[in-house]
Amino acid sequence: MEIWINYLKAMKPGQSLNLFYMPIKNIIFDLGGVLLNIDYNKTINAFIELGIQNFDEMYSQSTANQLFEDLETGKISENDFYAELKKVLPANINNNDIQAAWNKMLLNFRIESLNSLNSLKENYKIFLLSNTNSIHISAFNQIFFKETGKKRLDDFFHKAYYSNIIGLRKPHKEAFEYVLNDAGIQASDTLFIDDSINNITTAKSLNLMVHHLLPNEYIEQLKLN
Repeated sequence: MEIWINYLKAMKPGQSLNLFYMPIKNIIFDLGGVLLNIDYNKTINAFIELGIQNFDEMYSQSTANQLFEDLETGKISENDFYAELKKVLPANINNNDIQAAWNKMLLNFRIESLNSLNSLKENYKIFLLSNTNSIHISAFNQIFFKETGKKRLDDFFHKAYYSNIIGLRKPHKEAFEYVLNDAGIQASDTLFIDDSINNITTAKSLNLMVHHLLPNEYIEQLKLN
């Protein structure tokens, strides 16, 4: 039975999916909100406590100003990032304070979701495409090792793509095109799973099959096997 048949059975009314009648050969996963639990409000509140009252206008699930765009596409260093934020923070705030606030959103991994990747990898090419940065990579790798005992999250995938390394960030179409070209896969037989509607919209416009993962929904529930 083709994967798309099982997937259609798992759909709920109102969920976006453009499967048509193509079997899925590849799956691209987002990280935060899909495999790693995150809470943007924790970071927003942490920066408010540090002294930035409008942090949600600078960065959120759907928003990233130029500073955060540059951080998450590798255009600036960690130290440059800290230095720019210090310009709008009280003089007593140091790099460690900023790092702690920035990492506050990173919670824990969805272990059952990670485990489901092992069986998917046997039958499909699976990839990771994450908007992230060097600060968060260091932090979530520590969480990953603590919770799983494994050293490399990347080993769950045929290849992992991080925005700060490829220099491209979702929802810009170039990020998706980079992955498709580098992996040598076609959009028409690739499923993209993400919790951000902005990213889903772009992927859909490029003819990828899509699934918008809703809050309290988990990939192991989608019956992809």
